[in-house]
Amino acid sequence: MIKLKIKKDDNVMVIAGKDKGKTGTVDKVYGADGKVVVLGVNIAKRHLKPSKKSPQGGIMEFPAKLDISNVMIVCPNCQKPTRVEYKITDKTKLRICKKCHESVEGAK
Repeated sequence: MIKLKIKKDDNVMVIAGKDKGKTGTVDKVYGADGKVVVLGVNIAKRHLKPSKKSPQGGIMEFPAKLDISNVMIVCPNCQKPTRVEYKITDKTKLRICKKCHESVEGAK
């Protein structure tokens, strides 16, 4: 299992790939694979055959997995993509922005 610094509902920016520069909210984190699903980013299409459920068939769009190394957390305080460091205070572990040294946990 990979140590992940990104959690569900974090605001992230894509830093590599076809959707570079886009931002979105993390919908799901796959820790064992080291991948995340970001809403509105990396949209894939799947063609559906006609069936009872969808008599017309059609094309379904859904957000696909992204590698966790291709996204960075956007700090809610300074609004910049940043790396995260940990600070342990009073038996709680906080994620801290490397740029402005404020907590990333607070404003969700």
